Amino acid sequence: MRVVLAEDLFLLRDGLVRLLQAHDFEIAAAVETGPELAAALAELDPDVAVVDVRLPPTHTDEGLQCGLDARRKRPGLPVLVLSQHVEQLYARELLADGTGGVGYLLKDRVFDAEQFVDAVRRVAAGGTAMDPQVIQQLLARRSGDDRPLARLTPREREVLELMAQGRSNAAIAGKLVVTERAIAKHTANIFAKLGLEVSDDDNRRVLAVLAYLDHGR
Repeated sequence: MRVVLAEDLFLLRDGLVRLLQAHDFEIAAAVETGPELAAALAELDPDVAVVDVRLPPTHTDEGLQCGLDARRKRPGLPVLVLSQHVEQLYARELLADGTGGVGYLLKDRVFDAEQFVDAVRRVAAGGTAMDPQVIQQLLARRSGDDRPLARLTPREREVLELMAQGRSNAAIAGKLVVTERAIAKHTANIFAKLGLEVSDDDNRRVLAVLAYLDHGR
């Protein structure tokens, strides 16, 4: 699996390169600036891009904008964003096209190698890997009484947040210590209340829920 990595801090970039290589990823390019990232994404056609939001020369949103531009040119290009902060606009833009293969992790909340590697693989496979804090802020945007999210029970909200992180029904059942059948019932209720068609494709349904919650603000 070929990875384009963009991170301006040398030690972090080198550490990520070594970590991914140790788990059998091929590093197609490891760059530190926005222009370098744009060129690598255009020329190398990676399986997944792992990008910091803020890169030189302006340290604003070069990384994310390069990723979004690359996804416009190649719909569905998997992009995993690493950031120090929750940037709701960036998360919203990533989810907007609904094609899958997106992730948003907070650097200081990645606690072990397996967590990060699993996120890269999940995004590369077309799934989602969203930090719970990102999910909480997206859901909070739709928390008013006059909005569909208000129709969900506390348990359904909990299930929805875990779905948005990219977890399967089995994984959610294990986390909440209930049966998988109970989770299937909760997810069916969630989709019915949000007016979304139920799908067996966990990744696509998560994206649909997130896009709905965000764009209907």
